Amino acid sequence: MPRREKVMRMSVEQPLWRALAGYRVLTMVYAVGLFATAYEEFERPWLAVFYFALLAVWTPATLPRVANAAACTKRFLAADLTVALTGILLTPVADAPERIAAGGPTMPSIWTAGAVLAFAIKGGWRWAALASTLVAVANLVERGGPARDTVHNVILVWVASIAIGYVVEVARASERTLARALEIEAATRERERLARDIHDSVLQVLAMVQRRGAVIGGEAAELGRMAGEQEVALRTLVSSGPVPLPRGAKDPSGGAAGDGAGDDPVDLRALLAPYAGALVSLADPGAPVPLAPAAARELAAAVGAALDNVREHAGPDARAWILVEDEPDEVIVTVRDDGPGIPEGRLAQAEGEGRLGVALSIRGRLRDLGGSAELISVPGQGTEVELKAPKHHSDEQDVRGKAEQR
Repeated sequence: MPRREKVMRMSVEQPLWRALAGYRVLTMVYAVGLFATAYEEFERPWLAVFYFALLAVWTPATLPRVANAAACTKRFLAADLTVALTGILLTPVADAPERIAAGGPTMPSIWTAGAVLAFAIKGGWRWAALASTLVAVANLVERGGPARDTVHNVILVWVASIAIGYVVEVARASERTLARALEIEAATRERERLARDIHDSVLQVLAMVQRRGAVIGGEAAELGRMAGEQEVALRTLVSSGPVPLPRGAKDPSGGAAGDGAGDDPVDLRALLAPYAGALVSLADPGAPVPLAPAAARELAAAVGAALDNVREHAGPDARAWILVEDEPDEVIVTVRDDGPGIPEGRLAQAEGEGRLGVALSIRGRLRDLGGSAELISVPGQGTEVELKAPKHHSDEQDVRGKAEQR
């Protein structure tokens, strides 16, 4: 059997972490060299020496922390920014007032930007805005006021860090989209391979059983009929396109999607596909029909109730058609059959007798969703049930609770 194709994942932010690590080392060397050239001008050089010794140890020791997003924890970011802010606030204590008034650099100099960029790459533009704002306040305190060069540097760091943070967020979203597209492509290829294998074996066997059963007759004819139904259902399954589910969601056909574990929209087609068969045809838009999980389950249950009514009242040989329409604000599912139809007044009579299948299983479910269910039946011309469900329903928890009560 051919090996299943693996989806190769790529990280668009990993080069940013490597660049940040190199930037921190280079700016540390630059800050130390800048201090060495102006050592004699410092009023308290021993304090500056202590700080730069700490910086020279801290920077290489923390390089593993800026290797990737997982290693760069919030605690490290807070400690790293504290080192930068401490160096800025100690500058007036260690350096000469004349140098500070003349626009001399702070002790960490441009190394501070590395701490801010770590926030940007880790948490996006909001984290970058917070870190750069704290650096801006520290620079204003160090200079004693909004000097022109200080304001210029503050704005530069603030804009650059926020821009990089925003780019990182966009890159991550693009990476997730690309990874999902690659997964769908791999799943599609695997589905095509399985479809070929099934067509060459299972479908041909089922077709042969159907033909031989019809020829032999008796109980074999019933087996042939069942084999024919399974052939149609299986052929529909393998010929339909892949139905992508939200990441992390469980397969609705396995029954796990009904536990309400996630709030991501699910594809209604995945819930309606099991209803298709030899006597039931399903027509959908050919693209995902997203609905909230609870709403999708209730709508699919209403479709199932309508099909149960077809089998019960129109006979086991009646055909049914399911049409799914994806409108901008609502989803419309129409269930139509070729049965004898419902005599006028029969539904009201059934409700009076306590038979509430249509009233509760169909109309009640759609009413809970904020939608509607309309039944049109003409004696001798079949029955049509039109189900309308809004895409956005504010009382989602109420729908989920009523669904659990059923």
